[in-house]
Formats: sequence, C-alpha cells, structure tokens
Amino acid sequence: MELLPLFLNLEGRRVVLVGDERAAAKREMLVRAGADVRDVRPEAFQDADIDDAWLVVSFASRDVNARVARAAEARRIFVNAVDDPPNASAYLGGVVRRDGVTIAISTNGDAPALAGLLREGLDEVLPADLVRWMDTARSLRASWKARNTPVDERRPQLLDAIVDLYPPASAPAAASDRSKQ
Repeated sequence: MELLPLFLNLEGRRVVLVGDERAAAKREMLVRAGADVRDVRPEAFQDADIDDAWLVVSFASRDVNARVARAAEARRIFVNAVDDPPNASAYLGGVVRRDGVTIAISTNGDAPALAGLLREGLDEVLPADLVRWMDTARSLRASWKARNTPVDERRPQLLDAIVDLYPPASAPAAASDRSKQ
C-alpha cells in the first residue's frame, strides 16, 4: 500500500483525542495546529463521541483503538491509532518544522523509530538560514502570480535566486587562499 502524503488544515475543526495523560504530546501538537480538541478517556469512549469530528487520534489499548477505528470507519472519519497500524487509516510521521517549512516523513506506520531518525538527520542538513530561502520564495511567488509566470519556469528562477543569496568569494580572498597551499 502506498500512502498519500497530506497536510491538513485543522484550524477550528474538531479533533477527538482518545487517550489519557500519555497523549499530552499528541494533544499539544493538535492544539498547535489550531484544532478544537475534545479529550475522551479510553475507558469512557462511546461511538457517539466522534460524531462531529474531522479526525480522531486514539492513544489507547488495541481493543479501544479497534472500537474507535470501527466507529470512525462507519462515519468516514480518519483515525490515527498511535503505534497500532492495523487500527489506523491515518499515520502521523516524523516532522521537521523550521522557518515556515514543514517536512513529513512516513514509514507507513511500520517503523516509527526510523522516521524519527530520518527527521533528526534532515533537520541537521537543512540550511541554518532557511528563513532567507522562504522569504525569497514568498517574494518570487507573489511576482510570478502577478506576471502569470508559467509553473515550469518557476523552479529554475527560485534556484537562481537562492544561489544569488550567497555571493561568490571575492577574488583577493581566493588568491590569498591559493597562496597558503
């Protein structure tokens, strides 16, 4: 099975979180995304708890996750069952967020530890001044839209603009470097 990478706008939308205090990090992530989070204790879960949800995150036992998954499937609601791929229809992967850029990594729920390692590695290799890249891209996008620049011309223009952020070393400095050899 191949998953569809997707970023959701949860601003003001109901997300039901089935879990206890161990789900605090998931709750915080959902709140940061602007979701209207409704907390439900696993032992108190009823199918009707998810009636008005856009998404359900279940951080519970496999039995509870299975009940949540059945209720969500019947209502056509995606469910993330934490560390329980058979009871999930949505998977939360490793995420790198920096300066307006979000990179998500998925292992289809099969290897979350690997997704975490990849997330850490990508975070290390991203440029320290990524915000300059984003500012450049935003500025260019506005001008492209104003000029109706064809999509296939945009990426090469962006690459040129990012390269231009880094002026080449001056000639005297380069000559000085050669004299040290």
